[in-house]
Amino acid sequence: RKLSTHSLRKISDNISGYILETMIFSIFLSAGLLSHTSMGFVSISKPAFQRQATSLNLFEGLSKANPFEESGPLGKGITVGKIQVALTSRDRFICKTIEKEANYVDDSQTALAELTNTVCLALLRNSDDWVGACSESKWFSGNDSGKAEQLFNQWSNKEASKFEKEYIPRSDDNTEPGGATTVVVSVVIEIQGDNTNFEGAGFSLAGTKDVVSSLASNCLVDEGYCVNAAEVFWCPSDRSEVLTSRDIIIDFPEIIDL
Repeated sequence: RKLSTHSLRKISDNISGYILETMIFSIFLSAGLLSHTSMGFVSISKPAFQRQATSLNLFEGLSKANPFEESGPLGKGITVGKIQVALTSRDRFICKTIEKEANYVDDSQTALAELTNTVCLALLRNSDDWVGACSESKWFSGNDSGKAEQLFNQWSNKEASKFEKEYIPRSDDNTEPGGATTVVVSVVIEIQGDNTNFEGAGFSLAGTKDVVSSLASNCLVDEGYCVNAAEVFWCPSDRSEVLTSRDIIIDFPEIIDL
């Protein structure tokens, strides 16, 4: 059984004074069908990511306390984070909302931040329908912007590797949506500073709201220039497909029931 998804990604120029490396503007739109075969590849590589995070965390507190670490609008350094929310939807309105934004977003950094904000607000407006969530993050010193970008790419590729066939509905596609379904929305982001909260999603409804709300507000700080990169996935995007609870257990085992 295969289920489709969208993703949108753009890596923008990093113009903050404390980040020494120049990032390249790019925009990437893709979509795919979930493949249970590729899930095995993700589960094999997952422990390596966990070991890397553990070794770096030993020095995270010391780095944040470094008086020479330059502070920006959202604090010191760079944070790479991921939030995933599963929710039930009778009319698939949240899918149509994200799809509309993805079809009309331009290549500006402000547009990327506004897309992230729109996705977070759409999730918050449908919080009564949430059935599960999860989140994780890793902080880097501003001098380690290359490592932050590398981890962002790893987490994005981890999600993208679940999908094998592209499906991008046209903006003028008037196909009627299918019936009720569970929807999974994932946001992977690289954002400047250490003030964005990624702790607690999935453990309680309030904790999940705090994470989504924090991202919704912080992504617009400094007119969106604090967002270095972001990628959004939603599933299913094919209007005829249905995502079941069993599919979530198989394809998104990290999501915790709310």
